[in-house]
Amino acid sequence: MDYVIYFVLTIGILVFIHELGHFLAAKICRMQTDVFAIGFGKRLIGWNKINGFTIGDLPKDFDQQGHTDYRLSLLPLGGYVKIAGMIDESFDNKFLKEAPKPYEFRAKSTIQKLFVITAGVMMNFTLTLVVFAAINFYQGKQVLKTTTVGLVTENSFAAKAGFKTGDKILEIEGKTPEHWEDVLNKLVLTDLGGDKNVSIQRGNEVVDLNVKGSLISDAAQEPVLLPLGDSRPMISMVVKDSPAGDAGIKAYDVFLSLNGVELNSSAEAIEIISKHGDVKMPLEILRGKDTIRTAVTPGIDGKIGIGIGDAYTGEVDYITYGLLPSIGLGLEDIVQYSVLTFSSIGSVIKGDIEFGSAFGGPVKIAQFAARSADLGIISFLRFLALLSLTLALLNILPFPVLDGGHFVIILIEGIIRKELPLKFKIAIQNAGFVLLMILMAFILYNDIINL
Repeated sequence: MDYVIYFVLTIGILVFIHELGHFLAAKICRMQTDVFAIGFGKRLIGWNKINGFTIGDLPKDFDQQGHTDYRLSLLPLGGYVKIAGMIDESFDNKFLKEAPKPYEFRAKSTIQKLFVITAGVMMNFTLTLVVFAAINFYQGKQVLKTTTVGLVTENSFAAKAGFKTGDKILEIEGKTPEHWEDVLNKLVLTDLGGDKNVSIQRGNEVVDLNVKGSLISDAAQEPVLLPLGDSRPMISMVVKDSPAGDAGIKAYDVFLSLNGVELNSSAEAIEIISKHGDVKMPLEILRGKDTIRTAVTPGIDGKIGIGIGDAYTGEVDYITYGLLPSIGLGLEDIVQYSVLTFSSIGSVIKGDIEFGSAFGGPVKIAQFAARSADLGIISFLRFLALLSLTLALLNILPFPVLDGGHFVIILIEGIIRKELPLKFKIAIQNAGFVLLMILMAFILYNDIINL
């Protein structure tokens, strides 16, 4: 249920922002807007200046007298602004039987038309920049000063790539990563889909790995690409009257060692606890700056009554930014992610990346929205901004039905100084609509089989 709620919330916000761009641009250019809709299909509820709030469809011959009907429709997979005198996805062409009116889209200049058609994409870019800049300004950046790999589990990406627990990454493609984010960026974002040569320090020797690009592309879809090193198990909660409570364990305690084994991950702690039911084990804890030694005896079921996760305990740097630098960094992020998006499309076309690994539909959006929300408001806003940017980039592609397709047609008409034949434009729209529906169905199919 959470997935559905976060999906509807995410899509609702992005659609509203996008369509608001078209709507405001149309108003600025004095065009009549008949409908502002969130969702497609049957009108559920809406408001207009003539009859206020109403439920269900408007009367068939209802005269809006030039006012906009703001509505919520049945299918929450998009939205639209219906502008008078424009051939859009509704394929309404009744207005062509009459002479162009001053308030219609077709009566406006090429510049005004292009402004209106690109305004939605510009609003998506603006949303992304505002979110990125706000995060940079209010939160700054936390830099984890480590390049050490954490616990490598069997069949994980790290194991398949040849990494082992405790490996220190020295170079990726001949360049030295300065911190953990740098490691991930050099591994994933540089030369997307390409193989990576990685030099690591393993004990007293230097080992060279060749990590396949296809392996990286598949792993990039997972919540954790590489396990973070310099980490320890941290307690998130303690059940009342449990073995952990009896041992004096408290929330936010960090486990250093258990039963004589130094711990580097929660997985190690869980494995030791589960295998030693009803066995008293020595435990070393870090609480603040104090080291505490105690003992804990798991129940017969191999549990001690705790919530446990991994916490980074290594060196951390904090970087703060002013307003202008925050905006500048936001623009840099937009450029970086835009290059990554188009590189992904190119890699899919070349066959370097599987389609299902590069693109996601409603199911993946719902999953990632819920996961990001679980991590906090900042994480959710970052996901929202990234999705807004992705939708903007895809929308400007010169494909029929999309804003980019409308842009090309308007530009051609502006250059030749006359409208293209109506039948041609409708045929292009129909073909584009069918292809888009097939693509969406294929993406949804990929989402479902990858659950």
